[in-house]
Amino acid sequence: MMLIAVEYLGEIGVGVTSPRLFRANDGNVYVVKLQNNRLGQKVLVNELLACQFAKLMDLCFPEGGIICLEAPFVEKNKRLKAARIKPGYHFASRYLSSTEYVGRRNLARAANKAQMAGIMLFDHFFHNVDRTWNRKNLLLRREANAYRLYAIDNSHLFRRGRWTVASLEKLVDRVGVNKRRTFGWLLKHYLTKDDFYDYINKVKAITDKQLRTMVAEIPQEWLPEQLEREALINYLIKRRDMVDQIVEQIFKLIPDVDRTAQVNKRK
Repeated sequence: MMLIAVEYLGEIGVGVTSPRLFRANDGNVYVVKLQNNRLGQKVLVNELLACQFAKLMDLCFPEGGIICLEAPFVEKNKRLKAARIKPGYHFASRYLSSTEYVGRRNLARAANKAQMAGIMLFDHFFHNVDRTWNRKNLLLRREANAYRLYAIDNSHLFRRGRWTVASLEKLVDRVGVNKRRTFGWLLKHYLTKDDFYDYINKVKAITDKQLRTMVAEIPQEWLPEQLEREALINYLIKRRDMVDQIVEQIFKLIPDVDRTAQVNKRK
């Protein structure tokens, strides 16, 4: 069921895409990236792709999806009209309260560190180096009796967010490894090969039909060019088929693949 915005709560004040807070018809609060963000509508495409992959790979992203800002809702809100926000489809991600940014000192508290293997594989699949270059894209949150890691903000997939057919063609065969900050600490101290295998198998299990459906579900107003849709499908299929090559390079950074993790990595 598509989300419908029912209340505007204001600017969130974090991020180059200037996201805003809305309450949706399910009663939850969402961080919403709008079509008129400064990086353009490809950002929304990237976020939706991440949301779709998260469901298939069981990734620790906040729940998200397409949200509709209906014309009467926008028209009656002076702040939205002043910001030139248009009715239509935008991208929403569940707002997480009471979080802290992940650093070297608090990483050890997280109970779901093993899930970061999935995030790492996803980010290397999509050339998303912004996960660790931006210190605000990994969050730690206390839930019940445990601290949990969440990865947020997938606007910069394909290295810079605003991709083209040509840039996808250049990136599709490249296999690089991001060992900056949190990823480096995880590979050095916590993760083993075993943490990756389930995620690898989930990627391999994604069919061509599922990948084509993902692209077909992107709103036309976000991605009107058919050539770009075909280039995106080709990228997804080829990267899926390269998953062993991608993870092989990641494994090279695990210093002792047989070591036993010294922390609790409950999922």
